[in-house]
Amino acid sequence: MLGRFTGTANRLLAGAALWSVLTCGARAADPQPYVTNLDPTGQSDLDTALKASSDLLSLQSTRAVGPFALAGRVRNEYDRLRGALESCGYYDGTVHIMLRNGKQGIAMDGMSNALASWIGTVPEHDKVDITVKVDKGPLFHLGSVKLVESATGVAPQLTPEQQKAFGLHTGQPAIAADVLAAGGRLMDALRESGHALAQVDKPMAYLRPGTKTVDIVYPVVPGPILDIGRINLEGLKRVHQSFVRRRLTVHEGELYQPSRIEAARQDLTTLGVFSNVTVRDASNKAVNGTMPLDFSFQEGKRHSIGAELGYSTDLGARVGAMWTHNNLLGNAERLRLTALITGLGGSAQQGLGYDVYADFFKPDFLESKQNLNARIEGLRQLFWSYRQTALLLRGGITRPLAKNWNGNFGIAAEQERIEQFGVSRSYTILSAPLSGMYDNTGVGNPIEPATHGVRASINVTPSVSLGSKGAGTSFFTIMNATASTYVDLHKLGISRPGRSILAFRGTIGSIQGAGTWDIPPDQRMYAGGSATVRGYRWQGVGPQYGHTKYAIGGTSLDAGTVEYRQRLFKSFGLAAFADAGQVGSNSMPFTGTLRVGAGGGVRYYTPIGPVRLDVAVPLNRAPRGDSWDLYIGLGETF
Repeated sequence: MLGRFTGTANRLLAGAALWSVLTCGARAADPQPYVTNLDPTGQSDLDTALKASSDLLSLQSTRAVGPFALAGRVRNEYDRLRGALESCGYYDGTVHIMLRNGKQGIAMDGMSNALASWIGTVPEHDKVDITVKVDKGPLFHLGSVKLVESATGVAPQLTPEQQKAFGLHTGQPAIAADVLAAGGRLMDALRESGHALAQVDKPMAYLRPGTKTVDIVYPVVPGPILDIGRINLEGLKRVHQSFVRRRLTVHEGELYQPSRIEAARQDLTTLGVFSNVTVRDASNKAVNGTMPLDFSFQEGKRHSIGAELGYSTDLGARVGAMWTHNNLLGNAERLRLTALITGLGGSAQQGLGYDVYADFFKPDFLESKQNLNARIEGLRQLFWSYRQTALLLRGGITRPLAKNWNGNFGIAAEQERIEQFGVSRSYTILSAPLSGMYDNTGVGNPIEPATHGVRASINVTPSVSLGSKGAGTSFFTIMNATASTYVDLHKLGISRPGRSILAFRGTIGSIQGAGTWDIPPDQRMYAGGSATVRGYRWQGVGPQYGHTKYAIGGTSLDAGTVEYRQRLFKSFGLAAFADAGQVGSNSMPFTGTLRVGAGGGVRYYTPIGPVRLDVAVPLNRAPRGDSWDLYIGLGETF
């Protein structure tokens, strides 16, 4: 009889369960909307961690689920939030979750076994209000902090530098991220000291509720101090292996240091002939007291083509193409041929011109990090100020002088014919430009906008001009300096990093040794346009011939710019700027008539750099000057 009763009861229970599933199943198929409120704890960093860990918050508007799945999400929330509490050093914290159907005024604890059934009774279109309260409890601190060698069980002997890098000590808040980061820093410090095989394993934590502390033990395997062993070069096809070995800044027999090895890898990527360079340890154990290295290379395309397009209302449009031959002779040399058509319209132009040139670049010329640059160029420019047809030859050597400093010395020769104010003359110009450049912006691509740091250059160019009949011979020295700096307003707590930038630029120049009329027109100083004072056409600032738009040029220059750049959304930005500058007829800067321009523009950010469109107006327009100017280009103005 008991067996029959039991069997009947089982069938009744099974039927009841099936009925429950069937009746709730139709409801369970429909998503249950809900709203989560996470009460603040009064500690901003903890609140941030809790919000980042909460599935109820992150999924409430994107992944609505049925009653059973929502009940599971609520139960999982306890562990997620407790994990966030513990990661911030709160090991005695508690989490309370309460669900309410606002219209019916019924509440349910998130830990209730009947939670799924209760959610299933909520009318289909009613939202469930979920309130999450967290009691963080006391903050735990670090108790004992031990480093133990896995093989011996004793503490390893650390240098002061390694102890400083580890940086963890008794009494600090027991924050998980800090504990893990300390182990990573120690391993990096050990490897930087030559312990190429050093390992710092995941620490073991021992909770002491009575003292509200956590004891930490780090298993450490320092390993032996190793030198760099055999260096293997893999993947080289057209680039000569001998060139790469000469270029390498790490060598066999030197102390193994990951920072120097990574610097050597990055240096090889700057050559422009590799699409990828990687380096790894060639062994998982020491080889005769050394650690061999494997450098792997993927060579980039040998040939490439490109286009250049720009427009401004003063210089008009310029359009052209370029062809590049990389690794010309097997030692990362580069040959680039460029042809441009210039003067397509423009208020400063009288007609079409051209600019055709070939650039040759050879790295490590005569010695490492010393580069050879050479150019042959033919151009024709038809400005209102003068008409020029010229052939130019230039060559120079660039080399690093100190951290962030580079120097350049070169020679140049130019044969040209210039017509100005109805008079045509020929000139042969020989010069020896010398320059120094400083850049700590950390931006290697000149098109990529800088967000911090300083760029500066100073140039001194002694020159001699051998003029045709009536022009004579003159000796003069052109000197100019330009500096720009960039301030990220994030440092002032105003915006996110890299979104709001104040940029400043200043330029000063002087020509010594000759007067304006003794210097060829193309060697004089001019201002106006995007490089100096926007709102004034190219060569539109400075002495003019009578009351015409013909610029004479001068022997001194000074100009300054302040620009605000604001990035919007992902791909757009705005800019506002003010420029001022003047050109003088004597060699002393800060003489002449000061011209001021102002304007704004938009930016569209692409993978290769921002596309720039600026509009500027003159605030004290010169006679016969433009009323406004438009500038379109790739990259920021400076």
